[in-house]
Amino acid sequence: MTYPARVKIVEVGPRDGLQNEKEVVPTETKVELINRLAEAGLSMIEATSFVSPKWVPQMGDNSAVMGAIRRRPGVTYSVLTPNLQGFDGAVQAQADEVAIFGAASEAFSQKNINCSIAESLKRFEPVVSAASALEIPVRGYVSCVVGCPYAGTVDPQKTAEIAKILFDMGCYEVSLGDTIGVGNPDSIRRMIEACARVVPIEKLAGHYHDTYGMAIANVHASLEMGMATFDASIAGLGGCPYAKGASGNVATEDVVYLLHGLGIETGIDLAKLAAVGDWISSTINRPNGAKAGRALCLNAA
Repeated sequence: MTYPARVKIVEVGPRDGLQNEKEVVPTETKVELINRLAEAGLSMIEATSFVSPKWVPQMGDNSAVMGAIRRRPGVTYSVLTPNLQGFDGAVQAQADEVAIFGAASEAFSQKNINCSIAESLKRFEPVVSAASALEIPVRGYVSCVVGCPYAGTVDPQKTAEIAKILFDMGCYEVSLGDTIGVGNPDSIRRMIEACARVVPIEKLAGHYHDTYGMAIANVHASLEMGMATFDASIAGLGGCPYAKGASGNVATEDVVYLLHGLGIETGIDLAKLAAVGDWISSTINRPNGAKAGRALCLNAA
């Protein structure tokens, strides 16, 4: 089996991981988390999102967070921007990169953002255009790539269709999100095969949730297919509000442990990373969702 020699990890904990926390996480804690992640070797960090605080109150301090982080050379600090207003805020906050998100499920799009897939994609065109004019990279997300909480199984061809639209629109990379974590290696392979026929595999990323304990298996299956970029969340922070009992994103520590075990370079210090996961879990008073992270911290004690 030939694996990629190096894998890029996109750390989504500060945004995707924290956005659903019921208790407001202090700005200082978010800033410290981002700084510690950068020190551990993460070179791609999704710091916050520029969405209306009415919808995502946890991200209401977006500008304050971006203004307070200690920017490390070689680290890209990205933010989520659903519309032009959000994009303008991201520009003012000096974000290095912005992200937009579509869904592969019509039902999810309607329930989540109250519009059709086509309407949502149309909204992103001015964002991509404005970003292009300022030479700001745009990353695309596709939600519900294998399953939807409202419509069930998602056709791989539909996911591929949305991925291609985002790529053709100008997204330099498209992240494929198993939002409710129902994927398994077989369904993930079929989905990637369909997407890789219309978007180069090196332009695709995996974003897997661990609801049914399949996230690491799905990362491994994706590696076997040549995928070399994965989204992950420190300590497994996060969860999907649309899937009852859904655990969060795959833990960054677990992904890095797997990659290092396979001899794949990441540029990340796993011991430092595990310490960050232990710190943020205790700071926000929630269990550490990273199995490798917990084990490493216990062994280090």
